Amino acid sequence: MQSDSALRLVWIYPDLLSTYGDQGNVLVLEQRAKRRGIPVETVHVRSADPVPESGDIYLIGGGEDRPQILASERLRRDGGLHRAIQRGAALLAVCAGYQIMGTTFGGEEGQPVAGIGLIDISSGRGQGRAVGELAGEADPALGISTLTGFENHMGVTRLGAGVRPLARTAVGTGNGDGTEGCHTGKIVGTYLHGPALARNPGLADLLLTWAVGSQLPPIDDVWFDRLREERLAAVLPR
Repeated sequence: MQSDSALRLVWIYPDLLSTYGDQGNVLVLEQRAKRRGIPVETVHVRSADPVPESGDIYLIGGGEDRPQILASERLRRDGGLHRAIQRGAALLAVCAGYQIMGTTFGGEEGQPVAGIGLIDISSGRGQGRAVGELAGEADPALGISTLTGFENHMGVTRLGAGVRPLARTAVGTGNGDGTEGCHTGKIVGTYLHGPALARNPGLADLLLTWAVGSQLPPIDDVWFDRLREERLAAVLPR
């Protein structure tokens, strides 16, 4: 992010992948930036439009099988997201969007479908649907608190070399191997809905820090902390 310009958030394909309220992640980033005096510009990129390369943080959400396949096809053809990440932008990819970022994911009948190959992960269909609360201890390297959210997917995801789990699961399924999500560089992939950044303000601030290139001043997080405490108390053993 350049000092003389607004923070640019890019919400990818809301017409295809916005089933589970993941647009709330965009709203959380907007508000947390503005409360710190950071000007924000938000761009909604529909699936018929090219993905701009000049964003600071890109976000993509969850959705159903067919829209997920269409989104993957269009992102591969477009190439704008790849170029933005190569330029140094950050990315939060949730659920179907998370799977798309890898090499393959499971299609409507469980068949392998090509992802966009942005990160070294592969996904397929699990034995049953994972539905319910998801919580886990975040990778200590990220310096953020226990992650909490809601999952609703049939995916299992395997992480390749150079890709680290976002968290170790305490409750829920996540990737299906005791881990949840992934991170590499400035990319975060996760199965967390809720939306994820409303329930995990530390993760929101991590993305903002990556984008602005410096530490952020603290803000009043009473409402966010209350929501986190309520959900964590409901699902984690005392």
